[in-house]
Amino acid sequence: MRVSIFILLISVLVACSPKTETPAPANKEYKIVGYVAGYENFDPAQVDANKLTHINYAFANINMKNGGVQFELDTDSLKIAKLMALKQTNPNLKVLYSVGGWVWSDQFSHVAAFEASRKTFAAACVQLMKKHGFDGVDLDWEYPGQRAEDNAFRLSDKGNFTLLLAEIRRALDEQGKQDNTHYLLTIATGADQAYIDHTELGKAQEYLDFINVMCYDYYHGWHYQTGHHANLFPSDQEKFGGNSGLEAIERHLKAGVPAEKLVMGIPFYGREWEKVNPENGGLYQPAMATGMIVAYRDIVEKLQSGKYEKRYDESAKASYLWNAEDSIFISWETPADVAQKVAFIKEKGLGGAMFWEYSLDHNQELLNSINAEFGK
Repeated sequence: MRVSIFILLISVLVACSPKTETPAPANKEYKIVGYVAGYENFDPAQVDANKLTHINYAFANINMKNGGVQFELDTDSLKIAKLMALKQTNPNLKVLYSVGGWVWSDQFSHVAAFEASRKTFAAACVQLMKKHGFDGVDLDWEYPGQRAEDNAFRLSDKGNFTLLLAEIRRALDEQGKQDNTHYLLTIATGADQAYIDHTELGKAQEYLDFINVMCYDYYHGWHYQTGHHANLFPSDQEKFGGNSGLEAIERHLKAGVPAEKLVMGIPFYGREWEKVNPENGGLYQPAMATGMIVAYRDIVEKLQSGKYEKRYDESAKASYLWNAEDSIFISWETPADVAQKVAFIKEKGLGGAMFWEYSLDHNQELLNSINAEFGK
């Protein structure tokens, strides 16, 4: 009886003990995944290969005439060759190519809908990968089961997406056995609950090496209201719904994705609204224009005008700018904001950081912040 009471007391004490986050191992190798957009006026040879673990070259388009994928720009082959040359500097660097994106996701639903087209597409993905010497494939389907730019979508996208990933994984593994290597398969995911509801991430993640969560564009080019487009935490000033990095990651975890497979996206750009209601420094206010993309490098230049007041939402851990003279509001990322997100990644035991997009940085300020916080 005394032993039973003792065991009961120990059980109560353990149950009441405060829970703490399990710190990441000191020697953990975090992923630093940078997208490089082929359509930008940027020389990939300028990429600092030692500050990245993975590069995703964007984008390849889906060509339904032959059921495959292809690069559309005349400059793609040269730019890809320059990215591959970076391995001379960093032999551990992995270079993937990304299919789709905002504009070229229109055919994903058709490809995923049928077994024959899934097999043809998977084979074409491997063929394009081998042609250029990539280390894997990244899919950026925007979005399964939902309207985006001008994409077809079906209710069956939810299950078909999983089947498509399984088929690509099978084709990559088959090729990998021949080449005695492991080819990577990753995806970029939306940050809101709608994306979770229209996918089967708990099943899909079994076929993926990791997932790049697009933790940005919470307020974007469809919104005539200003707001933080990449805040880490929910804002206590939120008026229109919004989102946050914390919520996005928690949704993915709840959906069944292991923390170590989640790579948190960070934007190297801001969102700018014009003709904004001046109340509250323009934050969470109506505007006469939607949120335009503005590169971090251009924001740094705008600050030189002296018109912009730097502001900070402590609850959201998010920076913004207010130009009272011209009624302009800008949601942006500072190096300090980026460092705080990397600290969050480490605290939560996530797989690393992803960013869009390399050429939008200014003198590697944001990339350096990522590397510094990861201790590289």
